[in-house]
Amino acid sequence: MNAAVAEFITYLTQTKHYSAHTAAAYQSDIDDFIKFYTDYAGAVPNMGDMVRADTLCFRAWLASRARRGLTHTSTARAMSSMRSFYRFLSRAHGVKNNSIGLISSPKVPRRLSKAIESTDVGAMHDAIGAVDAAQPWIAARDWALVVMLFGCGLRISEALSLRHGDIAGRPDTLRITGKGDKQRIVPVLPAVYEALDKYIQACPFGGAPEDYVFRSVRGLAMTPRMAEKVVEKLRKYLQLPDYVTPHALRHTFATALLSGGADLRTLQELLGHSSLSTTQLYTRVNMAEICDIYAHAHPRACGGDKD
Repeated sequence: MNAAVAEFITYLTQTKHYSAHTAAAYQSDIDDFIKFYTDYAGAVPNMGDMVRADTLCFRAWLASRARRGLTHTSTARAMSSMRSFYRFLSRAHGVKNNSIGLISSPKVPRRLSKAIESTDVGAMHDAIGAVDAAQPWIAARDWALVVMLFGCGLRISEALSLRHGDIAGRPDTLRITGKGDKQRIVPVLPAVYEALDKYIQACPFGGAPEDYVFRSVRGLAMTPRMAEKVVEKLRKYLQLPDYVTPHALRHTFATALLSGGADLRTLQELLGHSSLSTTQLYTRVNMAEICDIYAHAHPRACGGDKD
């Protein structure tokens, strides 16, 4: 089975162009099922066992995950990983299993992300200057990263993948390569370039066209975890809520556009969502904010006397 799993992971990264992080999540889910099956049946599963795995087996696996305290979200993802693996086995090795299609994934409520208050985003500028006072170029880098995420609505991986050649000449739009190698065009505000210019001028490392824009203290490309730590540091310094994350900056960008009258299709294209249903979550956030304002402005909306 190890060879089949390795073949599947290679397929995800090289054919489907999934990120290393996503492929690792698939691998972890499949490894979890194989480990469970080994304890369940007393032997490491082979191809024949994968065919014979029945609904009792899959339900027992889900029950074991529940006993281990794994969340519904995690288990739903694991079921999705296993279904994808079985589809691959069917195409590549003729291994078919109808039982997994009879198992329902745990219901996962779609949580509404929260937008960051504009005043809090503004406060991050001064906070960065205070936190990184000893290293001005790091302060300039961190602010440029915050502005890029907030002003262009990029994912962390998309912002960190930018190279100097991409922004040479300060183009009005950037061609961003997102999930699944899908490309989209994103407009760039002057304020984003102002922050980038200050950072690039202060950065002690070279700026050849092929070099990454955002660099670590050692001159290497920043990692997503480094970017997360930048926002974590600001959140703690300003004592902001836990939902203030790099992704929340992207969400704030989307919410602001929607509030300003952007239509869902345009928003979908700017964010790089493959499904409109993902973008539609922002309408729920927007309506929640409107209802909250209405409830505070109109006491009767909360169940008061009606005419």
